[in-house]
Amino acid sequence: MMKNIILTGFMGTGKTAVGKELSRLLNMKLIDVDSEIEKSEKMTINEIFTHFGEARFREIETEMVKKISQSKNVIISTGGGVVLKQENIDILKKNGVIFWLTASPETILNRTGNSNKRPLLQAENPLTRIKELLSFRKPFYEKADIMIDTEGKSPLQIAEEIIQRVKDEF
Repeated sequence: MMKNIILTGFMGTGKTAVGKELSRLLNMKLIDVDSEIEKSEKMTINEIFTHFGEARFREIETEMVKKISQSKNVIISTGGGVVLKQENIDILKKNGVIFWLTASPETILNRTGNSNKRPLLQAENPLTRIKELLSFRKPFYEKADIMIDTEGKSPLQIAEEIIQRVKDEF
């Protein structure tokens, strides 16, 4: 039995796409924290942000992380801001390895550019906003166990790299 594989990183770094590939290759269940929140709250992340604000969303997120982290042998794809609370990192590390997926601000904008489902990018200049958020979150992301650069790689290539790293670790 393997430890949980936890995918963190900024929006647009490929957590969902890579999670799907890992799930397929390892025959492990993929649990997406944001999707689970949307199911349990019966509203989109965007709606939660709009109606209750980011602080309330982060509380709901921590509750969901606690619940999901009790699962064993799963792949967990987290929301980009899950690392902002040390409590979440501690919970996820208990029985998981945290992978931080990275990409350049330009690549992130490219991958998320046309989505209005990204409440934090509703800004005058999304590229500047991405750079600000990345620079603020970097010290939090750096608490991950392993960093994976996703630049110029397909989700499959990234998944294979993660599998190799997991085998090296355990």
